Amino acid sequence: MILTVIGARPQFVKAAVVSKALRNTGVKETIIHTGQHYDDKMSSVFWDELKIPKPAINLNIGSGLHGFQTAEMIEQTERFIIMSKKKFRAVLLYGDTNSTLAGAIVAPKLHIPVIHVEAGLRSFNKKMPEEINRIITDRVSDILFCSSEKSVLQLKKEGITKNVYNVGDVMQDAFINFGKIAQKKINLNSLIPFKSGEYNILTLHRPSNTDNNKVLQKIISAFKEIDKPTVFPVHPRIKNKISKINIPDNLKLIAPLSYFEMLIVITHCNKIFTDSGGLQKEAYWANKDCITIRDETEWTETLENNYNILTGDNPEKIINAYFFENKSERPNIYGDGSASQKIAEKIKQFTK
Repeated sequence: MILTVIGARPQFVKAAVVSKALRNTGVKETIIHTGQHYDDKMSSVFWDELKIPKPAINLNIGSGLHGFQTAEMIEQTERFIIMSKKKFRAVLLYGDTNSTLAGAIVAPKLHIPVIHVEAGLRSFNKKMPEEINRIITDRVSDILFCSSEKSVLQLKKEGITKNVYNVGDVMQDAFINFGKIAQKKINLNSLIPFKSGEYNILTLHRPSNTDNNKVLQKIISAFKEIDKPTVFPVHPRIKNKISKINIPDNLKLIAPLSYFEMLIVITHCNKIFTDSGGLQKEAYWANKDCITIRDETEWTETLENNYNILTGDNPEKIINAYFFENKSERPNIYGDGSASQKIAEKIKQFTK
């Protein structure tokens, strides 16, 4: 029996494909949902769409300051493990959220091995909470699953070489498998009033881009110069902030999209603007140019040949990146779409 700790939208997607592979491999799993993402479009609809096994408990932590949120997750996760009286052979963690960090702190103190999916990622910006979470989680992990060879090399530089495996990216597994399902279930016209190729996509959620109204306004101002309408699914955490910003006519605000819905609009869009980590890769797999509104990225492979261009919050850089045309063919840098199965097989061997 292993324990999986998840709480944020990207983790639900990753867990969906890995949990299925674990079941197929005969590994039993218990899931804790921390409640870090709690909006319906960010949480419960994902469990329905992706057929994730029902969590043993939802901690319902919700949002809050990093210290408060993480402390609550640590306390309640520890209590659940102790009160359940189950002998967990390992704690499985994904990515770099506060839910990940909480699991990484609780498990070693209870002498439970840690398994980290997406190990070795580094943006080299310690001002990002995610960077701190990644580094700490990797340092305490007993098995580290990497998405690419660059991550393996980064861990080696940090002196971490034992039980490190390049299995490929589980998000690619999800993109391939769920993309086929989404195409059958959802029509683009039911989501947005644009045809394929007529629009761009924008997502923004990082505090560095959204907590300061002047920074947010500066970013949004760039879209006045973009020659196609840009669809902007507004993240719940900035819903109130965005109402105080001057919005260009060609920026179309909509409610958050489910994962399946997002796959459809990604597939049919022109280009993608984002400060998300996951969407940078999905843009790569969808063969879409990506403009990342950050000064750095943990997905450094995507920067090669300008498949992905970093702009920070500079409007001029955002506009210039948009009008850059990339015709380069995208190599397969994140595996062959079987990462989840490789992970499940390694976990089965580890927990015998």
